[in-house]
Amino acid sequence: MERESFEDTEVAELLNRSFLAIKVDREERPDIDHLYMEFCQALTGSGGWPLTILMTPEKQPFFTGTYFPKSSHYGRPGLIDLLSQISELWDKDENKLRKSAEEIVKAITSHQKRSSEEVNPVEVHALQGFLNVQNGGDASADFQSWANELIEQSYQALIQNFDSRYGGFGQAPKFPSPHNLTFLLRYAKDHPDSQAEAMIRKNLDTMGQGGIYDHIGFGFARYSTDQQWLVPHFEKMLYDNALLAIAYIEAYQSQKEPRDAQKAQEILTYVLRDMTSPEGGFYSAEDADSEGIEGKFYVWTPEEITSVLGEKRSALFCDVFNITPEGNFEGKSIPNRLSGDIGELARKHHLNPETLNYILEEDRLKLWQSREHRIHPHKDDKILTSWNGLMIVALAKGGQVFNDNKYILAAEQAAHFVLENLYPNERLLARFRDGNAAYLGYLDDYAFFIWGLLELYTASGKSDYLKSALSLQEQLETLFKDEEAGGYYLTGSDGEELLLRPKEIYDGALPSGNSITALNLLHLARLTGDERWKLQAEKQLLSFRSTLTSNPAGYTAFLQALQYALHPSQELLLVGSLNHEGISPLRQTFFTIFLPYSSLLYHEGRLGELLPWVKDYPFDPNKVLAYLCTNFTCQKPVESPEELKALLEKLNI
Repeated sequence: MERESFEDTEVAELLNRSFLAIKVDREERPDIDHLYMEFCQALTGSGGWPLTILMTPEKQPFFTGTYFPKSSHYGRPGLIDLLSQISELWDKDENKLRKSAEEIVKAITSHQKRSSEEVNPVEVHALQGFLNVQNGGDASADFQSWANELIEQSYQALIQNFDSRYGGFGQAPKFPSPHNLTFLLRYAKDHPDSQAEAMIRKNLDTMGQGGIYDHIGFGFARYSTDQQWLVPHFEKMLYDNALLAIAYIEAYQSQKEPRDAQKAQEILTYVLRDMTSPEGGFYSAEDADSEGIEGKFYVWTPEEITSVLGEKRSALFCDVFNITPEGNFEGKSIPNRLSGDIGELARKHHLNPETLNYILEEDRLKLWQSREHRIHPHKDDKILTSWNGLMIVALAKGGQVFNDNKYILAAEQAAHFVLENLYPNERLLARFRDGNAAYLGYLDDYAFFIWGLLELYTASGKSDYLKSALSLQEQLETLFKDEEAGGYYLTGSDGEELLLRPKEIYDGALPSGNSITALNLLHLARLTGDERWKLQAEKQLLSFRSTLTSNPAGYTAFLQALQYALHPSQELLLVGSLNHEGISPLRQTFFTIFLPYSSLLYHEGRLGELLPWVKDYPFDPNKVLAYLCTNFTCQKPVESPEELKALLEKLNI
């Protein structure tokens, strides 16, 4: 629509003559996007982008839709015809359109109110206390029954929707949906005889082999236009790559497949190389187009490969990555690995797999260096607090699992960037660009950044990150909490007043702020032992009970909080200086195992200022002790990685 209409003189003249045109960046103003998308879905039965809204001066919508071509064709109304008709109708019967808008707003408001009232306070009260009750008591049993039923329903729905041939869920277009995979990783841990592990394996492998992945420069595109992950929409988003890195890292922890570690490290390489500002914040996206042509930057012909690699090496590379004279995308080829595994390809070319991989990596690097001379897609250099929070999570987890300090340092640099540039007057802002920070932060900004700080604390042991996370959670409670119906609004109480105050729970392309807040509250409750966070976590888990029951598979990030809550509290407390040589081997023993329901605390001499209870564990700067605790009862401390590993295996956590 931008090319066809908004940059077109004829359309612009019509718009400017009769309308006030407002273009909204939905990444900067997710509150406006969410609000009017709700109207679009209510009026048309579906939604999507571009989102087109026609409204009164009071911002009440009376007509909505998604894509409109410039001129009417194939039964689809054109924007010129639509604008002309609406303008004429407004001149003739403005009151009719105003009345229609008022009725629409009234209906949506009434629906939102009914949805809030679906929460049964008596039912919620009966279930509260489940985090206090361990393996007994009516409240705990009720909660376990309800939560397990939802988790099972979601798993069964994912099985029904799973593409067993190509991986992924549903048909084309196909989105990565990383939180489905992290939910399944936890389900597989709790149900080792299920199909969950096989689904994860198929999904990660085929997605990583497809053209949706940039095999030359790394990083995932936003989605695949076809069923087999071959032809992407070439736009790369920071949040996709952060969430997919997390999924591959956790899969590596769980299944120990080296290719998962490689894929995660490649994603992080791409982000640190191409999407990081000089100050350490992360840019938002790279466009699909370059020189006005979608995908031009990413596709190849055999002749282009030969010009870089030479005849012999070119033939090998083209065979492995399916680069052919006829091409697979508008006469050129998107590199992919969808035909044949590395063992088959090595045998075909009379090489062993290790040698083939070495050759391919050499050639990939040469092709990447050559591709760097092409005109790059436009980079969206907005730095968004929420997406930076997700990338901090990915880097912190990468540092934990791969024992690589460069990832932790990058995560720390990004966290410091946010705190220094997007936290003026102790209020998070949403966007930074060209030295300017703007827009009061939304729930997602707080929730995702708190998650990042908690993972950064887990990776580094620096208590300042835990302190900042606690401070931000306090603010979140004050600014976003719905005291009546539970849960958290998308916008703060100090934000711009819109027609409705939106509240989001659905886990779409991104997990919702409410889902991540549920996980954060549980994590804070177990790290701190603070009764207040435990009670708030309980309320959050129960606030959306009726919504979750209606379609559990739409809330797989929120269900991960339920999975967490169903398991007993499990903590590892490392007591000793962060600089002591003994702390790293103990920490890595913990990180080597997939422990999604466990927390790591460091009593490094300062934590007692924040959590007084840790003072009960004597601190000695000359040694490191590891206390493994379950349900707030700690085992006898151990000093060696071997002893800790034996304890972890014995407790089966």
